[in-house]
Amino acid sequence: MTGPVQDSHRLSVKTWTEEESDRADSTPSRAQSMCDDTSSELQRMAANDRRDLNSQNSLRGRGALSRIVSMVMTLREWAQKSLAEETERPDSFLERFRGPANVDQQAPPSRFSHTGSDADHEIRRSRYKRKKFNVVVLSPSDDAYFHWLMVIGAAVFYNWTLLVVRACFDELQMGNVLVWLVLDYLCDGVYILDIAVRLHTGFLDQGLMVKDVRRLREAYVRTLQCKLDICSILPTDLLYLTVGISYTPLLRFNRLLRLPRLFELFERTETRTGYPNAFRICKLVLYILVIIHWNACVYYSFSKVLGLGSDSWVYPNASDPEFGSLTRSYIYCLYWSTLTLTTIGETPPPVRDEEYLFLIFDFLVGVLIFASIVGNVGSMISNMNATRVTFQSRVDTLKHYMHFRHVSKGLEQRVIRWFDYLWTNQKTIDEQEVLRSLPNKLRAEIAINVHLDTLKKVRIFQDCEAGLLVELVLKLRPQVFSPGDYICRKGDVGKEMYIIKDGQLAVVGEDGVTQFAVLTSGSCFGEISILNISGSKMGNRRTANIRSLGYSDLFCLSKQDLMEALQEFPHARAQLEQRGRDILQKEGLLEEINVSAGEELEEKVERLETSLDRLQTCLARLQSEFNSSQLRLKQRLTTLEHSTTTAVTGSGFLSDADGNESVSGGDGVRSEINIRL
Repeated sequence: MTGPVQDSHRLSVKTWTEEESDRADSTPSRAQSMCDDTSSELQRMAANDRRDLNSQNSLRGRGALSRIVSMVMTLREWAQKSLAEETERPDSFLERFRGPANVDQQAPPSRFSHTGSDADHEIRRSRYKRKKFNVVVLSPSDDAYFHWLMVIGAAVFYNWTLLVVRACFDELQMGNVLVWLVLDYLCDGVYILDIAVRLHTGFLDQGLMVKDVRRLREAYVRTLQCKLDICSILPTDLLYLTVGISYTPLLRFNRLLRLPRLFELFERTETRTGYPNAFRICKLVLYILVIIHWNACVYYSFSKVLGLGSDSWVYPNASDPEFGSLTRSYIYCLYWSTLTLTTIGETPPPVRDEEYLFLIFDFLVGVLIFASIVGNVGSMISNMNATRVTFQSRVDTLKHYMHFRHVSKGLEQRVIRWFDYLWTNQKTIDEQEVLRSLPNKLRAEIAINVHLDTLKKVRIFQDCEAGLLVELVLKLRPQVFSPGDYICRKGDVGKEMYIIKDGQLAVVGEDGVTQFAVLTSGSCFGEISILNISGSKMGNRRTANIRSLGYSDLFCLSKQDLMEALQEFPHARAQLEQRGRDILQKEGLLEEINVSAGEELEEKVERLETSLDRLQTCLARLQSEFNSSQLRLKQRLTTLEHSTTTAVTGSGFLSDADGNESVSGGDGVRSEINIRL
């Protein structure tokens, strides 16, 4: 009794082990590499369970262990599936428009187990090492490259601002030697890493990013910037072991050669920021402060060369308690530099010739540099207010026109309130003019992203093709209506259809007060009157009165633009026409008989067009045959006339001496020829 039970249980355990191995074989390779140790441990436990089958007390323990192992394996499979399916789902509306994203394709997971072979373990380990040490190539447009520019830019700015002040003010250098050494060598490490980054920064070749490390290295080595980068990391500061620690800042002036990196950071930040004019002003202010800072340091150093306190122009002697501190020394020099470079003056007059020359040079620098900087600041400030100035000029022109034409005060106030609404809600920018320089694909994608919430609610856009969506979005024109404005009246000729972006519209009666329905964001109307639906009692006339309850933002699509877009998409046109028929039939404005008659008439017209084409073909063929027959007849007549003329001439030479008989004979021949002709 015990033997069969044990054999059956042994068979069940073996089957479970095989099933678990099959499950492990079907899991992705990424999950296998994470869970190989767990799988081997669970299989070892199952093997121990099989060895304990001969024990009489192992029945209960064996069942509990099997259930625990099964539960653990189930949880492991669930975790693997969760990791495999953990991907961000993009918006389906945008995904359908953009198409499939460009993602790196990975190799399909292996279906075979790798737990039983040492050679397979070695292969997998070698692949993992290759992936781990894969060379990374940065693109200049990546965020990682921009973040690195911020790091190297901070190091360059540190050297450009603190090296000169440390070189001129000995007290600042000698008071914090250890701090300066740590910061200097930290910046040197950043400089060295920057060379490695440059060696792994890709560039575009025929529109494709070059990721070949050898080509990148060759391209970088041939540039002038490579030589400057190498010069900027030369350990010239080690000469302080010979000349002294106080000269370290002067020995590190070669670090200033990395200035192009700081300019590149400013350029990319100006491109990325949403406030370019404000950033330009801040950048110019920073330039001014750096120039004043350098000039102040040079003034203090020049004063030390001439002798501190030697005359009234140089910096006073440090023995004076008022000018002895480091803070007062730097602030005084900064104040003097600001007054000089801004050409304000009010500084002590120079005494020596060297001082006169130095001051002349400072004045020239101040006039040239600060004049250009102030001019740029003025142009930037004017550009920042360009939108406001343009908008205000439009309003003033319209005010002048209304005053000249004696427009009523009520209408004038409505116009002014309408302009005020545009400016308050930032709707003064002409989107078509701003996006004109972009290709149609990018223009359509920007329009869809900007108006995504509205377009998702429009039924005609939910199921339409991506090509039709591009055509329609590019033809939409924004319009703003004031409270109480009629968008359309019943009976008017329909020339546009409208899509509500923001606001509320009411379908009102003839009195303009009774409301039948309220249209909100995403609703569209007006397509019935511009589609010319056959059988409609209204024809191309409006079927309802629609009035704006407040300020409403609408998209307008003209009839001509809609027809041009639907010409290449007959399925979408059929959907729109069917929707219009449903609405007309619901309101009792559709004649079914006329619809069928119209369809029959269209069929007759098509048959007539086919017959007409056939007749035109036959007529062209007959005309061609007639022309060739006429040409052959003319050729035969010409030949006959030529032979007749020859015969008449020969009869005249053979006549007798009697002229009458010759003439009569000739007349008979001519008459006979005329009769034959």
